[in-house]
Amino acid sequence: MAQHIVSPEVHEHHTQEQESLKTAGFWLFLVSDVLLFGTLFAVYVVLVGHTNGGPTGKELFEIPIFVASTFILLTSSFTSGIAVLQMQANKLKGTIFWLVMTLLLGGAFLFLEIEEFMTMVHEGANIGTSAFLSAFFTLVGTHGIHVTMGIFWCIGLILQLRKRGITTVTKRKITNFSLYWHFLDVIWIFLLSVVYLMGVM
Repeated sequence: MAQHIVSPEVHEHHTQEQESLKTAGFWLFLVSDVLLFGTLFAVYVVLVGHTNGGPTGKELFEIPIFVASTFILLTSSFTSGIAVLQMQANKLKGTIFWLVMTLLLGGAFLFLEIEEFMTMVHEGANIGTSAFLSAFFTLVGTHGIHVTMGIFWCIGLILQLRKRGITTVTKRKITNFSLYWHFLDVIWIFLLSVVYLMGVM
């Protein structure tokens, strides 16, 4: 019985087609996320003045905290970009190192965000205090959940790289992860402008 042998070239072409389809699916996911955050921003803008006699952003937001958070997240976006450059140069150790740096910075950002939420709740400003705070916790919390997802994604990538090295599949995953992380960075810039800076002014 004759066996059908697939040449390496055909197999590689098939793999690249699959990766292209997965990348297209990833872009659709990002578009849906843009719509999600756009809706949450619109709700926040409508409800920002509805404090129900409770604290306002000017009373709650601490400038050193959100400035530090911004610096950390911007830096993590830079390190994720370096990881992609290292990957393109087929430098496995460099790719892993810069992904680890991105992971640590993402964890530091998340820690500051959780600390901010806990401080606000301790001061009596929770999600049920007013419409403003409901919109705030939902919007900023959704971004935080996305950062958490990115952290777990990054951990998975590091483990895959250690096991399989740099392949067509891991290249696509790292590139998509970096795009996702840059996307979170852009969303944070909008959060910084619309929520925090306008809140303290």
